[in-house]
Amino acid sequence: MTDVAVPITAAGPAAKAVAVVDLGLRACEAYDRPDAAARLAAARRALADPVLHVVVAGEFKQGKSSLVNALVGASVCPVDDDLATALPTYVRHGAQPGASLLVDAEEAPRRESITMADVRRYVVEGDTGAPDAGADGARVTGVEVRLPRKLLAGGLVLVDTPGVGGIASPHAAASLAAVSMADAVLFVTGAAQELTRSEVDFLRRARNLCPVVACVLTKTDFYPAWRRIEELNRQHLDAHCPVPLMPVSSPLRTRAVKANDTGLNAESGYTELVRFLNEQIGRSAADRLADEAAAEVAALCDQLEAHFQAELRALADPAAAQRVVQELTAVKARVEALKTAAAKWNQTLNDGITDLTSDVDHDLRARVRVVIAEADRAIEETDPADTWPEMEPWLQSRLANELLGNYELLRNRAGQLSDRVGHHFYDASSALLNRPAVHDPAPLATIAEFEHKIDLQRMRVTKQAMVALKNAYGGALMFIILGSLVGVQLGPIGLGIGLVMGHRGLREEKKRQVQRRRAEARNAVRRYCDEVVFVASKDSRDTLRRVQRQLRDHYSGLAEELNRSNAQALAGAAEAAKRTQADRDKRRRDVESELVRVGQLRQRAQAVLG
Repeated sequence: MTDVAVPITAAGPAAKAVAVVDLGLRACEAYDRPDAAARLAAARRALADPVLHVVVAGEFKQGKSSLVNALVGASVCPVDDDLATALPTYVRHGAQPGASLLVDAEEAPRRESITMADVRRYVVEGDTGAPDAGADGARVTGVEVRLPRKLLAGGLVLVDTPGVGGIASPHAAASLAAVSMADAVLFVTGAAQELTRSEVDFLRRARNLCPVVACVLTKTDFYPAWRRIEELNRQHLDAHCPVPLMPVSSPLRTRAVKANDTGLNAESGYTELVRFLNEQIGRSAADRLADEAAAEVAALCDQLEAHFQAELRALADPAAAQRVVQELTAVKARVEALKTAAAKWNQTLNDGITDLTSDVDHDLRARVRVVIAEADRAIEETDPADTWPEMEPWLQSRLANELLGNYELLRNRAGQLSDRVGHHFYDASSALLNRPAVHDPAPLATIAEFEHKIDLQRMRVTKQAMVALKNAYGGALMFIILGSLVGVQLGPIGLGIGLVMGHRGLREEKKRQVQRRRAEARNAVRRYCDEVVFVASKDSRDTLRRVQRQLRDHYSGLAEELNRSNAQALAGAAEAAKRTQADRDKRRRDVESELVRVGQLRQRAQAVLG
C-alpha cells in the first residue's frame, strides 16, 4: 500500500506551465530580452522546486506528532505520554534520512546536522538534558527531518508544532504566526471530548490567516463514543467555523503501512486525509504556480506583440512611419516617468509605508496600554508575593497575543498597499503582480522570561515579632512615661496599649510592604512592556522597509522591461521608415511570421490559465 505524492510535478497545469515557460525563455533569447528572461527563470525555479508548508496545530497531547508519523510512515516526531513537543519539527523530502537543527544565529540562520536519535533531545519539552541552543550558543528555533517519501516528494513540508495551550498562550501565538506563513493547516483535536471554546477560536483565527484549513479528529480507536464527538464537533464547526472534519486513527494507519493493508488503511481514515492533501493543497498550489508562470509568459507576449505591431504599421505605411515613431517616443517618455520618484505608484508606495508605519506603531502602543491597565488592576487587587508566579506567564501570553494581532494588522494593510500600488501601475503593465512576503513574527510572539527585580520576600516570623515588639515597646513606654508625669501608674494599662499599638504597627508595616511590592510589580510590568514595544517596533519597521523594497524593486523592474520593449519597438519603426520597398516587403513577411509565433505562444499560455 502506497500513498500518492502531492501532484505538483505531475502531468497537468504544472507540466504545461513548465513547457510554456521553456518556450518563453527561448523567445527571450531569440528576441534579446534578458530582463524578461530573469522573471521567467524565477517562475521556472518555483515550478521545479515548490515548497508547501502544512502546519499541524492543536492543544497539548492531542496526537499531532502521531499524526505526522502516521502520514510519513516513520517515527520522526517523538511521542510521549507525559512530555510535550517544545520545538516545531519540519518533515520534508530528502534522498536519504537525516536531521538538522534550525539555528537563529546573529549573522544568518543556519542548519546544524544532528543524528536522527538526537531529534528527541531537542524536540521534547522537559526531556533530560534537552538543550535549547546550537553549538555556539545560538537559539534553536526548530528541527528539520528529511525522509525519502512519495507524499513529500512534491514539496510538501509537514510542520509539527508545540501545543496551543489556550488561545491566549505564547504557544498559540507562535502557532498562529506559523499558520500565517503556511499553505494549509491541519488542526488536531482528540476524540476524548468535543471541541472547546479556545479550539474553535483558534480555528476561526487560523481560517482568517490561511486559505486551507481542516480539522482532524484523532484517537478514534481509543474512545468508543468518538462518533458522538464527531457529530458534536461538526455542529460546532458548521455554526462557527465551516471547515472539513476528518476522523483518523494513527495506530491503525501504522499497522496498515507495515502490513501493506489497503482495507485497514481506509478504515484508519488516512485515505481521506491524504486525498485532502493531494487535492486541496497540492493541486491548488500547482494551479497557482502554473497560473503565475503562464501569466509571466502572457506578459512577455504583450510586450513582443506591441514591438512587432508597431514595426508592422511602419512597414505597411511609410508615410505613417514618422507618426508611429512619434507615438512610441511619447510612450517612451511615459514609461521613463514610471521609473521616477514622481510616479504615482512610487508616491503611493512611499506615502503608504509612512502611514502604515505610524498606524502599526500606534496600534502596538494602544494594545500594550490595555495590557498594562489590566496588569495594574490585577496587581492592585492582590499581593505580588502571592500572584507574581502566575503574573509573569499571564503577561507574556497577553503580550504575545497582542503582538500577533498587531502583526495581522501589518500583514493585511501591507497586502492592501500592494494592491493599491499595483492598481496605479496597471495601465503601464499587464504582468502578474506578486504579493510581497511579510516577515514572520514568531520569535517576537514567544518572549523570553524577564527579570522582574521585585523583592517578593514576605516578612519572616522573627522580623514580624521585632516589628511588633518595637511598636509595642514604643507605645507602652510612651504611656508609662506620660502616666509618671501626671502622677498616675499606667504600667498594666500601658502594656495593653503597647500590645495594641504593636499589632497596629505590624499591620501598617505589612501594608507598606505590600504597597512597595505592588509599586515594584507595576514598574516591572512597564519595563517589560517597554522592552517588548522597543523590540517589536524595530521589527515592524524593518518588515515594512522590506515590503517597500520588494514593491519598489518589483515595479521598477517592470518599468525597465516596458522601457526596453518600447525601445526595441521604436528602433524597429525608425529602421522601417528607411527601408526600400523590397526590403519592407521582406521584413513585413518576417514580422508577420514572428507575430504568428508570439500568438501561438500566447495561446499556449492562455490554455494553462484556462
